[in-house]
Amino acid sequence: MKTNIPERIAALRDAMKQHKIDAYIIPTSDPHMSEYPADCWKYREWISGFTGSAGTVVITADKAGLWTDSRYFLQATTELEGTGIELYKMMLPETPTIPEFLSHELKAGQTAGLNGETYSLAEARALEKSLAAKDIKLDTNASLIDPIWKDRPAIPEAPMFEMPIELSGRSVEDKLLDINKMLHKAGADCTILSALDEVAWTFNIRGTDVTYNPVVVSYAFISEKESVLFVNPKKLPADIAEHLKKEGVTLADYGMLATYLSRLPEQTRVFIDGKRTNVAICNALPKSSILIEGISPANHLKSIKNETEIKGFRNAVLKDGIAMTKFFFWLENSLKAGEKVTELSAAAKLTALRAEQPQYVMDSFASISSYGPHGAVVHYSPTPETDTELKTDSLYLLDSGAQYLDGTTDITRTIALCDEPTEQMKKDFTRALKGTIGIAKCKFPAGIRGCLIDAFARKALWDAGINYLHGTCHGIGHCLNVHEGPQSIRMEENPVILEPGMVMSDEPAMYRPGEYGIRTENMILIREDSETEFGKFLSFETLTLCYIDTKLVIPSMLSVREHAWLNKYHQMVYELVSPHLNEEEKAWLKEKTTEI
Repeated sequence: MKTNIPERIAALRDAMKQHKIDAYIIPTSDPHMSEYPADCWKYREWISGFTGSAGTVVITADKAGLWTDSRYFLQATTELEGTGIELYKMMLPETPTIPEFLSHELKAGQTAGLNGETYSLAEARALEKSLAAKDIKLDTNASLIDPIWKDRPAIPEAPMFEMPIELSGRSVEDKLLDINKMLHKAGADCTILSALDEVAWTFNIRGTDVTYNPVVVSYAFISEKESVLFVNPKKLPADIAEHLKKEGVTLADYGMLATYLSRLPEQTRVFIDGKRTNVAICNALPKSSILIEGISPANHLKSIKNETEIKGFRNAVLKDGIAMTKFFFWLENSLKAGEKVTELSAAAKLTALRAEQPQYVMDSFASISSYGPHGAVVHYSPTPETDTELKTDSLYLLDSGAQYLDGTTDITRTIALCDEPTEQMKKDFTRALKGTIGIAKCKFPAGIRGCLIDAFARKALWDAGINYLHGTCHGIGHCLNVHEGPQSIRMEENPVILEPGMVMSDEPAMYRPGEYGIRTENMILIREDSETEFGKFLSFETLTLCYIDTKLVIPSMLSVREHAWLNKYHQMVYELVSPHLNEEEKAWLKEKTTEI
């Protein structure tokens, strides 16, 4: 593939000349701002040969660069060799940002271009503002790669399937009514949904178009007058089409969105989520349209699970707990028997065990199966080149999850493969575990934001001069994206209020570069807790069912409440999971969940 990259860049430069574009920007995104784009939208990978999940390529008349983060420095160095593309290591002091690079390379009056389908409105605006300071123009209608990518894969055409009300808990008609109520409150006439999980949730449909996310390539337009689902007719089984029509949904071809939007009446007030809507959609609106911006009503409504969805999550975490228990039982016995187990083979075994569970659809992300030093790489993903054998002398961090029809799971466990973990390993593990318990036991007033309780996860680590730089908690979809907003718990400000019914991760961590990483992640549910003269209070309920390696815990470092939480949690794990195990597995789990 590398031998073709210079030819592709040359073809792109020819197209740039024809369209009078002096620099062209190729991000990782697809038209739906998906975490995992389908093959047909892997423009950045096609033009560069770089296969990492994050990065942006910029091509000028005489330079080509890839910007990516520290996770991919080594991978990018290898994959870019011989392509003529220079690696720009993001976040290093000597590395210019893309706007800084463009401002330096281009002259006043020149033009940078991009395919507006692959850039969010918010990002395009920020870039345009930055370039305007140097009198550089931004063309967001420059789709230059499609004509030169001769063997571009087709947009996925696999048929969708329905999420019945028995699993979704609410009809499409009811969801559309709720969205329109929020639009009316915001003073908007309509909204456009382009994020695939929002469309899937709203119309109770699922699919296999995107790796790890059971969504369907589609758009939607919602108003009181008409709700339209834009999707390839080949993907729409007749029974689902009929059902959607009965729920008041109009069906249109996927490629007709821009034409439909261009015909909206003058002065239509359109609600747009600028972070989740591509700029090409906004370009298609009549010039007189009035944009009302904020968090998509569908995104907000989707984040608050109904009782049917919550019941589904409980089913999903039980199935996941069974698979995880069987996996760790297998792993321990395999290593004792001297069998070779690698990061990749371990991940494959876990996927196989999950696939045995009822209603399994797919994994919810690529397992972070990381041994020893690899565990210190936050988003490490083993490849054939990096695949390492698990040995009994370090820690093993496994972050994984699955999509079941009744719920999505996300769990991390760190276990000691060595018989005698070091004192440092145990102190590090216990401090991070105290953070997990700190969130799990947190009681907080209704109406607050996630950043206000993030310190409960970090206190024990901060006391030791340790910190982690990723978020503590992200939202989790219901048989949808494992990374879901708009809520979060992290150090950075997020104005979204935490509300009952939100399902989130709970994943404090610590990483020692070159040695190991530690993370204990459970799924948690926000519940109403109590009401006093000081108002309503909320708390978290831990959903995940999998043992925590007490070999790594220093009991004396736990408070009385933390100690009680761990023992009570292990009691719950054993009571719920053990009935689904054979006698040997049951005895093994009994030992793993023994009180400390």
